[in-house]
This record gives sequence, structure tokens and C-alpha cells, in this order.
Amino acid sequence: MNHLDPRSPLVFDTKSLGRRPGSMELVQRTAEAPADLGTDVIGVPQGDPVELDLRLESVVEGVLVTGSATATATGACVRCLDPVAVPVDVRFQELFAYADRAAHHREVGAGDDETEEYTLEGDLFDLEPVLRDAVVPSLPFQPVCREDCPGLCSECGARLADDPDHHHEVIDPRWSALQALSADTEEKRN
Repeated sequence: MNHLDPRSPLVFDTKSLGRRPGSMELVQRTAEAPADLGTDVIGVPQGDPVELDLRLESVVEGVLVTGSATATATGACVRCLDPVAVPVDVRFQELFAYADRAAHHREVGAGDDETEEYTLEGDLFDLEPVLRDAVVPSLPFQPVCREDCPGLCSECGARLADDPDHHHEVIDPRWSALQALSADTEEKRN
């Protein structure tokens, strides 16, 4: 089992809360974004700042973490490949159960459903999986630089936003034989 590093920016210490239900602590922190905080198309780059605003509450079962995270996701427009920056502002709430409570719930079968359970390791919890679960689904599936982005020409790759009248004479290959006849007729007339 991996032990949590209390120096990690996404690991929080709840020792000051004790196990006194009703105790609360507000925490604000700027942390570096972990790796893979996004999709192949768009995401928060590793190391970029993520502003965290958290409320840690001691409850009977563990520590209830309620908070928000703000950052900027970057990627490429799926139509024209220009850079895209999308503000990320997500809210989340998760219970980090005390280890003995989590073990008791598993023992009595309370965790038979498929929900993921987070537990405290001593007085520490890691916010990274909760942050990932909140941020990744909030990102656009197909980011665009603007809603009316025309994209790239499918024939030559030219940016259609730079030349709105751009087009190619595309002849259906099934009609190409008729075009050859038309050219022969033109030559005979001249």
C-alpha cells in the first residue's frame, strides 16, 4: 500500500479537526495540476496552478470535503486545430471515511454497490482522484475556438476562416469520362 506524502500539494492533513463531529476548517490552496487532468484533446497541463477552496468538516463517519477548484484547460480546436483555453470551475463533495468505519462498512456489506469509497490514511487524504473525477467530465468533449469555426479544408487543409470563399473544383469520378468528352468537343470546335 502506498503511503501518502504530507508534502504533496493535493494531500491534506485533518489532524486539527480531530474526531469531533461538527469541527470545521476552511482551506485555500494553490496546487500544481497532476498529470492527466484532462483528455487527449483538452486538459489542465501538468504543473499549472489549480486554485482550491475547501471546507473540511468532521462527521461521525469521517471527514466531509466540500469545495471548488478553478484552473484553465488548454487544448486544440477540433475543427481548425488552433489553441483553445477553457476556464474550469468545478464543485465537488466527498466523504473520506475513517479507516475503522470503512472497514466496518465493508464487513457488514454496506459497500456492496459499485460506489467508490475514499478513506483517510491516518489523518491524511489525497484530493487528486476527487479532483480528477470533478474536472475531466466538466471539460468539453469537442472543444472549439469559437462556435461558428468553419475548420479546415478537407482537400488541402487551408484554414477556412482565413478564406471564406475557398473551394476546389471537385468532379465526381463517375462523371470524369464525360468531362473528357466535353474537352474533346471543345477542341474540335476550335
